[in-house]
Amino acid sequence: MDAVFQKLYEKYHHDVFSFLFYMVKNREQAEDLVQEVYIRVLKSYDRFEGKSSEKTWLFSIARHVAIDSFRKQKGWKQKIMESFDWNKQQVQDFAPLPEEIAVQNEQVQMMYKCLDKCTVDQRMVLVLRYIQSLSINETAAALDWTESKVKTTQHRALKVLKGYMEELGVKEGAFDEKVRVER
Repeated sequence: MDAVFQKLYEKYHHDVFSFLFYMVKNREQAEDLVQEVYIRVLKSYDRFEGKSSEKTWLFSIARHVAIDSFRKQKGWKQKIMESFDWNKQQVQDFAPLPEEIAVQNEQVQMMYKCLDKCTVDQRMVLVLRYIQSLSINETAAALDWTESKVKTTQHRALKVLKGYMEELGVKEGAFDEKVRVER
């Protein structure tokens, strides 16, 4: 089991971290959630039936871990916001993440901002399809959805993302020409 776990960790750790980082937008929280994913992998690998790829199975677990995290945050998030001192300088880590380095391109930065405005389901589909490069079939398996639901959510997400990008481009005066979202 140790060898199998090590192989899964080495092969997919970065992909799982990236997925979770795009979902929660916090490095430390994403690292904690990756640990939770691999704890669940250790506990449930003997029940893995091989009906999907290991990568798809890991993303399915990561999805559930992210959703559980969102549910846990709802109650205490408000308490933190109320107790947060907005007048104080907060401690920040200025070391860029690999994803942050890649976001240097202006259009990519805009798309990254707009991704936050999509629903959680839309964001999951866009991250899995376009950042993690999963097929529609693999995305459906990871999310435990039908392929048609993935296609519909992807279509709507791209439409919403394009609208947000055009709106942001007009507000910021970032582009003279219409912003395009490629499929």
